[in-house]
Amino acid sequence: MSSKLRLDKLLSSLGYCTRKDVAMLLREGIITHTLNLPLKSNTKVSHDEILYEGEPLDPPSGMVILMHKPIGYVCSHDDGEGRLVYDLLPERWRLRDPKISTVGRLDKETSGLLLLTDDGALLHRLTSPKHKVPKVYEATLDRPLKGDEGTIFASGTLMLNGEKTPCLPAKLEVIDPTHVKLEIVEGRYHQVRRMFAAVGNHVTALHRSSFGNLTLGDLKAGEYRLIDAQLLSD
Repeated sequence: MSSKLRLDKLLSSLGYCTRKDVAMLLREGIITHTLNLPLKSNTKVSHDEILYEGEPLDPPSGMVILMHKPIGYVCSHDDGEGRLVYDLLPERWRLRDPKISTVGRLDKETSGLLLLTDDGALLHRLTSPKHKVPKVYEATLDRPLKGDEGTIFASGTLMLNGEKTPCLPAKLEVIDPTHVKLEIVEGRYHQVRRMFAAVGNHVTALHRSSFGNLTLGDLKAGEYRLIDAQLLSD
């Protein structure tokens, strides 16, 4: 059985309401016990004992979300930056504590697989350069390949503008002269776009198709699903 928390602390940490609201929601019958036991704001309960509007609670802390990020959304908590990826999630998830954050970022004009979690240790592990999680991007190029890009990317010697260390070796798969797949194990700022710029080309469209052993499956742009954190274990 999961550890017990005060009911008001549990529900506020999951973003359902403030701690002060719990008493009112209990009176209105919105918060109930699975066995219809009496509840107060300070009652210590397990996560799986509580229903909200007759439904089980959202997952506890440690939630991992796999999202198909659409173009036009930004990976930021700042409302001033435009449409946020968090706007695609239930509103209460934005109020969770710990906060849900993206695992790395995809820029506004990049679509594809994006992970989000409220597990700080997992987030750090997956974004640490030491972990070297492989990520595959599908890119459309402005100009046809010259032919030596695969060798350059695989060499581990490519320097990006403004960087002091070369990119780690990356694998290029050519689909046709202006469409490629690139597997990288780093997460530098705008890395794929900057890598092609370094060899004299320009990325006109970019999509991340996999992260580690995860793929989007049948998720459409803007959709998401909860996944087991064990899928991300070493």
